[in-house]
Amino acid sequence: MQQFPLSPREMIVSPWRNRYLIKKTIQREVVGRYRGSFLGVFWSFFTPLLMLSVYTFVFSVVFKARWGGGGESKTEFALILFAGLTVYQLFAECINRAPGLVVGNSDYVKRVIFPLEILPISNMGSALFHGSVSMAVWLLAYVVLFGTPHLTILLLPVVVMPLIFFTLGFSWMLASLGVYLRDVSQVTGIVTTALLFLSPIFYSASRLPPTYRIFLNLNPLTSIIEQSRGVMLWGQLPSITTLIIQYVFSLLVCWLGFAWFQKTRKGFADVL
Repeated sequence: MQQFPLSPREMIVSPWRNRYLIKKTIQREVVGRYRGSFLGVFWSFFTPLLMLSVYTFVFSVVFKARWGGGGESKTEFALILFAGLTVYQLFAECINRAPGLVVGNSDYVKRVIFPLEILPISNMGSALFHGSVSMAVWLLAYVVLFGTPHLTILLLPVVVMPLIFFTLGFSWMLASLGVYLRDVSQVTGIVTTALLFLSPIFYSASRLPPTYRIFLNLNPLTSIIEQSRGVMLWGQLPSITTLIIQYVFSLLVCWLGFAWFQKTRKGFADVL
């Protein structure tokens, strides 16, 4: 039976070796999502623009929500909210789709020789495309409403990168589990919905009592969302110590997920 490399080196070399294939699968995923629609890929721009408007109305007008002490405007609150949602959606889109990546491409398992390990990477690439469009909408709104953004926004990729590694690791793990346990997709939907409200997206972590804040900080999305807002909105530099911890932890999760996928993929053909 064929053995698949588990090493961290293979985790790095495989995407580079299959970079052309990854590029094509990302393009197919992005274009295929809007195939047959009148506006096509332009929906990836209009959707976050529409959602930004909806969130502004619902939370600022209907619920009259405020982020901090109540001094920020409705538009500022909307940008605070949308920044957190964009980071969260990058995670949620990949995690929710991960259990069906191998199951939905069973022909790649049974009929052709295909590097299955790139499927979560392509999924991440598609999510990054839509996340980048959402960030472009956010940046356009910020420039129109408040002027030139803080230079710290250039550090956003550095802040978000641990989330990418962390999500990739879980995507590899869930893609494998989804082959053997079809209920995994139902569980991920519940978990990501819960994390939407258990992450500081609609509220500031500082507004929670210290007792509950401890549990909020156990959520791996919390610090990344808050640091992303800091560099985007308030010109705050991210904590170097926190970044180092996040990179070490997320790279470890990424490799463990990759190793799990490589270890278990030999049984995919038999199950499918």
